[in-house]
Amino acid sequence: MTTTLAPGTGRTDTRPPTPPRARSISLGQSVANSLTMAYRGLLKVKHNPEQLFDVVIQPVIFTVMFTYIFGGAISGDVASYLPIIIPGILVQTVITASIVTGTQLREDMDKGVFDRFKSLPIARISPLAGALLADVVRYGIATTITFVVGIAMGYRPGGGVVGVVAAGLLVMVCAFSISWIFALMGVLMSKASSVQGISMLVLFPLTFMSNAFVPADTMPGWMQAFVNVNPVSHVVTAVRELVNDGHAGIHVVWALLGAAAVVAVMAPLTVRMYMRKT
Repeated sequence: MTTTLAPGTGRTDTRPPTPPRARSISLGQSVANSLTMAYRGLLKVKHNPEQLFDVVIQPVIFTVMFTYIFGGAISGDVASYLPIIIPGILVQTVITASIVTGTQLREDMDKGVFDRFKSLPIARISPLAGALLADVVRYGIATTITFVVGIAMGYRPGGGVVGVVAAGLLVMVCAFSISWIFALMGVLMSKASSVQGISMLVLFPLTFMSNAFVPADTMPGWMQAFVNVNPVSHVVTAVRELVNDGHAGIHVVWALLGAAAVVAVMAPLTVRMYMRKT
């Protein structure tokens, strides 16, 4: 409360000061701010290239290991198993890579970096959106390496270049949407190790109790019921349709609708919780 002299009256004005009006941020400015923050995230990768180890090493190890271990038992030979396992490894690798979003976000918040961003005249969503957009580059690297390793092992996508590109974009869009969930976990949890541990606990059954590695009809009935409603199974099936058959079926539509719904719900909730925490 102020005690300034009211002009022209000679009396003291005891009214509380009027708070400054928040500067409105246009959509274009929000996009520009988010891209700037994404560039910051890419610079972090440049100075810390070990952040790319998971998206570079994991696709190679998992593709080679799973193909030669399960190929003969499930499909009779490696060549017949590649159209099944490559889409599954792709989805599993890229979605798992989205966990890093939450852990890095928690580390930045612990260091006070986001406190500085909050004081800047930028869109509130830009620090979060920028960090998530920067991780899209990591998803692209994992996607490319998975396909390269598969082709080197003899995989020949029936959908051609268009099918491969469309499948890669679909997986990256789905991973971006899921990363908002892990971003929320990064905001709410107190340690980066907790974010990573709980995230893996959630993703492990979702990826392995799906049709990513084996056909669902070989599983017990109760597990098939879960696999058929598992969102990871829908994404894997959509990728197989694009890569192996070269067409977009209903599973592609469901995958895109699911990704849009996750972003619509989780993005505002994550930003709100982020503003409260910081």
